[in-house]
Amino acid sequence: MQTSALVWFRRDLRLDDNPAFAAATAAHQTVTAVLVLENHLLERSGPFRRTAFLAAAAGLDRELSQRGGRLFVAAGAPAQALREAAERFEASTVYVNGDVSRWGQRREAEVAEAFPNALHRHWGTLVHTPGAVLTKAGTLSRVFTPFAKQWDVVRPRDHVDASPVELTNDPGLGVPDHQDQLEHLPLDEFSNRLDPHELLDRWGQRVDHYGDQRDIPAVMGTSGLSTALRFGTVSPLMARERIGTATPGRAAFVRQLAWRDWYAHLTYAFPDIDRRSIRAEYDGIRWRTDAASTGEFDAWAEGRTGYPIVDAGMRQLRETGWMHNRVRMITASFLIKDLLIDWRRGERHFRHWLSDAEPSQNAGNWQWVAGTGPDSAPYFRIFNPVTQSKKFDPDGEYIRRWVPELGKINGKHIHAPWEAAGLDLASAGVILGDTYPYPIVDHRAARDRTLAAYKAALGS
Repeated sequence: MQTSALVWFRRDLRLDDNPAFAAATAAHQTVTAVLVLENHLLERSGPFRRTAFLAAAAGLDRELSQRGGRLFVAAGAPAQALREAAERFEASTVYVNGDVSRWGQRREAEVAEAFPNALHRHWGTLVHTPGAVLTKAGTLSRVFTPFAKQWDVVRPRDHVDASPVELTNDPGLGVPDHQDQLEHLPLDEFSNRLDPHELLDRWGQRVDHYGDQRDIPAVMGTSGLSTALRFGTVSPLMARERIGTATPGRAAFVRQLAWRDWYAHLTYAFPDIDRRSIRAEYDGIRWRTDAASTGEFDAWAEGRTGYPIVDAGMRQLRETGWMHNRVRMITASFLIKDLLIDWRRGERHFRHWLSDAEPSQNAGNWQWVAGTGPDSAPYFRIFNPVTQSKKFDPDGEYIRRWVPELGKINGKHIHAPWEAAGLDLASAGVILGDTYPYPIVDHRAARDRTLAAYKAALGS
């Protein structure tokens, strides 16, 4: 008997090593690839993430067309849209790769109700399935290092290939046009212009320098794969297998995949990771919410804090939808520890602007900086933005790229222009308070204020 199935694509927008797609093609004669657009959510997404998503979806459609099919695009609530697609294509079964976020879990539950005993869930967005990496006591480790050691030894699933089947070629609504927006994305990887094998080959040529270059924002020392991993155009399992651990740089990169899995597993167990501190005692911190803090939040978001490394990062984010990882930590620490503004506001801001934003990684890293999550930086670890700037951008190359009004200041003073002599500033064309702002906060005083707030919340 001819059987037909739907594969519901969400954040796994590829055919290679896609467990849900492979399982559907192995069990059915006809398969329909379905993408459901929830337009109200798409409209609320930041411009870079929305464009990257549509680019990845268009890439998936091209992959399917090479096999004689098309990506069927529907709109609306997933449960209803999938019911209608099932009727249209006479399918009774739905295959999907799981999502750890609370939104993803809720949608899966709704679809499961619409397809009783006919929703088959797999995992294609992680190296290890949530629940597969546990302590000897059978629990998820709240400390990363033990998790990572176990993550290394647990056998991952096998790489999977799709079976030859008939693919339906009805595009439905079709992938919304996004071509005019692609030029604003910072890297080819983000727009899905390269296939996953070429992406990994490119990274494989640079990865051995990862350990030495990953903290230097002026060079492209990181993989550039974050958005591809976010939307699943690259399989994390494939990335682990192709890069391997033969050199320190490669091992350091693979360790980042373990971090990625750990935050995802934590999110699956703690879906409110973006709105509640995992360490509940920190929810008692009295964050600043007055008018002054609102103005300072805006200054932070727009890259006009008066701290060049912070402003460079925030401008890079606004202009490209991406920010170097070291600078993400510096800017996050500044908002939380210098301005004493709730980490959740920063998490939402990053989630809106980042092309690679996903709740588990974004919220997990914000909680790490805030000291509110498991195995986080201790609350009294407060980055000094000037010290960080001098250490990781010693010549000011990154700052000059994103804060061009400081471009003529010599290397010594570009990290803290308020410390430069007036004549030096004048010769560089810089007028503090006019062409570039004074610091909006004194770091030393802000540090004392933050430590007092944390200690008060902890009762110490």
